[in-house]
Amino acid sequence: MNWKGKTRGGTFGYLFFIGMIKYLGITAAYGFLCLVIVYFIPFAPKATRSTWQYSRQILGLNRLRSIGMLFRNYYRLGQILIDRFAITSGMSGKYQFEFSNYKEFLDILDSEQGVIMIGAHVGNWEVGAPFFDKYGKKINIVLYDAEHKKIKQVLEKNGIEKDYKFIPVNQDDLAHVFKITEALDRKEYVCFQGDRYVGAERVMQTTFMGREARFPSGPFLLAARMKVPVVFYFAMREKGRKYHFHFVVSQKIERTKDKKPEQMLLEQYVRALEQIVKQYPEQWFNYYSFWNTFEPQSYAD
Repeated sequence: MNWKGKTRGGTFGYLFFIGMIKYLGITAAYGFLCLVIVYFIPFAPKATRSTWQYSRQILGLNRLRSIGMLFRNYYRLGQILIDRFAITSGMSGKYQFEFSNYKEFLDILDSEQGVIMIGAHVGNWEVGAPFFDKYGKKINIVLYDAEHKKIKQVLEKNGIEKDYKFIPVNQDDLAHVFKITEALDRKEYVCFQGDRYVGAERVMQTTFMGREARFPSGPFLLAARMKVPVVFYFAMREKGRKYHFHFVVSQKIERTKDKKPEQMLLEQYVRALEQIVKQYPEQWFNYYSFWNTFEPQSYAD
């Protein structure tokens, strides 16, 4: 089962939590999540099944700990969505932030050239945008068209303005490729999610968390060909309303007889992503059968 190009969750749900944040506060919104989780586990069977498989077969947890992982995963996702809107609505003062390799990252942004940033559906990737300050106006986030329309609708209804821009991806044409190239030519920054593909989109395969998995070839192929700096970026939630931003600058790559540059770049990305997932296992938010196969196994509880 592949991802369909649209994140689960309706506009009403987003608007409900935004209203709760505005009128009752962040803590009240967190509290309401407990009721949402009780609903979500049985009524989102595909997401629940994929998280269960991830917990049991990738993380190797027993049944009891896997049940706990289900609750922690859904609760953390809800917190992250609440935080995203709270921070973009001007409540960043209620949070703490920590940065790894930030100076190296800023040196790249100050080098007056285009930059490609590749993240993943872990943590709260988008929450870092307000902290790019003057760099924010040069950020272009690449999203599938279905996701872009939903986010745009929510932002417009709540009067939330963002410095950065969106580049919607439509599978029926290549307009987004030209927009990405133009943004890089203007020495702006293009941000991808490197861990999801849709339908017949070209993919590359490598070992991730001990099993073979497929990744979209587009971000890595483009990054290898454009000859611009590439940064892997993850914003992970920690205890006490704290976010830890991780910036990993990719190493220079060159074609070899054995591997193409895009495959080498993918492997660098996967190594960085593995470290993050192992450190924050409950913040893996790909709710479909991400790995190629889930072979039947017996587990010792």
